[in-house]
Amino acid sequence: MTLRFAPSDTAAIPLHVVSSDGLEAWLSSQPDNIRNWVSSCGFSGAMGTALMCPGADGQPIAAVAGYGAEALRKRQRFVLAGAVSKLAPGTYEIVGGIADDQLPTETLGWLLEGYRFTKYAGQNAKARALVAPSSVDAAQVESLAAAEALTRDLINIPASDMGPEALEQAARDLAGAYSAEISVTTGDALLENNFPMIHTVGRAADQAPRLIDMTWGQSGPKLTLVGKGVCFDTGGLNLKPGASMGLMKKDMGGAANVLGLARMIMQANLPVQLRVLIPAVENSVAGNSFRPGDILTSRKGLTVEINNTDAEGRLVLADALTLADEGKPDLIISMATLTGAARVAVGPDLAPFYCDDDTLASGLQSAGNRMADPLWRMPFWEPYETMIEPGIADLDNAPAGGFAGSITAALFLRRFVEQSRYAHFDIYGWQPKPAPGRSKGGLGQGCRAIFAALPEALGL
Repeated sequence: MTLRFAPSDTAAIPLHVVSSDGLEAWLSSQPDNIRNWVSSCGFSGAMGTALMCPGADGQPIAAVAGYGAEALRKRQRFVLAGAVSKLAPGTYEIVGGIADDQLPTETLGWLLEGYRFTKYAGQNAKARALVAPSSVDAAQVESLAAAEALTRDLINIPASDMGPEALEQAARDLAGAYSAEISVTTGDALLENNFPMIHTVGRAADQAPRLIDMTWGQSGPKLTLVGKGVCFDTGGLNLKPGASMGLMKKDMGGAANVLGLARMIMQANLPVQLRVLIPAVENSVAGNSFRPGDILTSRKGLTVEINNTDAEGRLVLADALTLADEGKPDLIISMATLTGAARVAVGPDLAPFYCDDDTLASGLQSAGNRMADPLWRMPFWEPYETMIEPGIADLDNAPAGGFAGSITAALFLRRFVEQSRYAHFDIYGWQPKPAPGRSKGGLGQGCRAIFAALPEALGL
């Protein structure tokens, strides 16, 4: 899917963006025909409203989009996007009403409002195109939109067509587009190369488990992204109930997000040495499934008692994080649809993250606010370390009791990173119901914030 601005020389309908508390002042500045038409139609400037203004021949000579009240705009991430579908098909040019510092966000929302998942059913929505305002870096906004579309598509594709093999192919396609190097360790070769937990989690599936390793860039700080690629999660022998299994095609949302983030980085040609690691597996049920009570030995040598086979994401991430840490990068970032506890804590709209580095954490949170990609910092709470120490092994993959599930999962992962700065994102990767700029389905979370924070975080 191509989400792009209209060429700057395209004939466009002037679009006035008008807030509800600024409507009277705007009306007073308009010619009689516009003022009378807008007033007679009862346009109030409320968010999500729009009005076409016809000329003498009935053709539109202008359009007005409601921007709402300032106090209410905080409730909606992409305000202008809510009005896009109310406009007639055509090409538009914003002629006022949005502050320059908000234009990148609002124009990104406009592009994302045009996203459609069309792999299985055509959706012939009539386009509302936008000419990029002169103050907006159009190429960067288009890059952010394209990366988001990639992430959404990968998550939206069901496991029947997005298993470990297809996820590997998606990574290969991205690598080919940006001249990145890629290698993949598959099946029993995982054991031979000391990735035992990736192999164990994925060995019961028809498609072999694998570790995808993509590298790009020859100089600059080293950045490693690790994404959970569980292409479907039945829960294993601790089988999920049907209601909990319905969305498990999105359990590779961490992988989809790091691929989208990698695309942003490579498209911007950031001066970094980028590495992307994706353990791609399906957590299935068969005679050789791993079992509750098993004790696994990780790549790092730490032993893990399995108290729930449905806590598998942290197992495959642990081996990948160990490999990442062996390279001693300047920064490791992991992204995973890891715990339901994170959703209970902050809901689907916020991406919680964990980081011991206060400066890095502050930069991430600030970038999230700027990029309409909100984050919420959670604690690596040291007193809970004992909850992941079962006694019979070094670590417990699913502490009993149910308390602090996102925190204990993050503490588990941190045990496998000792030599590098580290931030972990426990994302949802899904939009439960449609919102402006965010269609129902797969969603990028945290990637724009990370991308915007990288120059400061890595001293670029």
